[in-house]
Amino acid sequence: MKKRELKGIFASFIMASAVLTACGEQETAEKPKEEKQETVETEKKSEVKEEVKVDVASVYKEAITELDKAKEDKEVDFGLVTDIYTKNLQSLVQERDAEFEAQNDQHISAALQAGQEGSMDPVVVRQIFDKLMQKVFYTTIKHEFTEIDENWGNKDEVKEEVNEAKQYYAILQTTVEKRDTANGTNMVSVIAGGFEEIEKAIESDDKLAFQLGKQVVDKTLMKTFYLATGAIPNGYATKAAAEAKENPEVAKIEQAEGWAFYQSIFSYLDKHSAEEAAFIESQFNLETDVATLDPAAVNKAFVRGFSKIALDEYAESIEAWGEDKSPITALEGALFIDVIGNDIKAIIGEQEYQTLTEQAQKYLEAAKAKDKEAGEPILAEIQATLQNVIEQAK
Repeated sequence: MKKRELKGIFASFIMASAVLTACGEQETAEKPKEEKQETVETEKKSEVKEEVKVDVASVYKEAITELDKAKEDKEVDFGLVTDIYTKNLQSLVQERDAEFEAQNDQHISAALQAGQEGSMDPVVVRQIFDKLMQKVFYTTIKHEFTEIDENWGNKDEVKEEVNEAKQYYAILQTTVEKRDTANGTNMVSVIAGGFEEIEKAIESDDKLAFQLGKQVVDKTLMKTFYLATGAIPNGYATKAAAEAKENPEVAKIEQAEGWAFYQSIFSYLDKHSAEEAAFIESQFNLETDVATLDPAAVNKAFVRGFSKIALDEYAESIEAWGEDKSPITALEGALFIDVIGNDIKAIIGEQEYQTLTEQAQKYLEAAKAKDKEAGEPILAEIQATLQNVIEQAK
């Protein structure tokens, strides 16, 4: 594929990707609470919602099956895929776009149109569609968690919302499994444990336990997207850069995959570490010559970015000492350390990393116990280590 053609191919959604805002992955979304319905009406509503979610999974699979023909050099019926999208998936995408201030519908629609017109490599269309839909499923899980928070106390409603979140996760689980296989991680088990904690919390009416379980699911999914993009050696930054030397067209496809996967975590990273987020975006941006993609620089930017996020979470934790928010943000700090655990280990050594993870656990326990005297000196050590990681990752 000629460079001149690539400029035109991707222009329709590159412009939109550049203006994604930091609001996209906010932890909560404020909206008015809906009035409670009568029991019978709620049950009917739940049945309809469940049917819709099952349909989402099946129609998504139907669209991907058609798009997968591109991998075998077979003709893709883009009219069929576009019809599936507009009739069954677009409304969900638009709902999440409005809630998280994103532009997934614009990106997906532009890619499908380019595929229909023959101006975009069908394999690239497939990857853009697939990975951005995965982002929508991920943010829908976050949406369901917000609904649980708002409807806490209505056990039947909350249980239904957990089931919906699990249905969306079921669509993403294959992606998590692939990253586990490639990186020797156990994220599938971790996420399953997070959902178990959420369900136990609902039964025991323990809202703090729900909040902690929610963080485990959410941040482990973020780790999945990081491993798919910036981790070395199995992220798409590394894959695309290596492929660029031999096969630029394949490299461009892998760059597109990296870009689309990155959209799931861009906004959260941008909120806490704008410079690093922008650099990573510029590397995956499809107007960037893939031959200039620097996977080591991308990886270091991620390490700095997630370290800064962890520091921000810990700062919130100490500020909110004595409140439920303190252990919640303490856990978030620990989970963000885990996201880049292998990278930190490579920088400071295995023993120092083990010490860091032990300190993170001790600080979390102190935050739960509201023991500030025990927590403060541990936090100072965690902060010093993370600052050291940031300096060494420059």
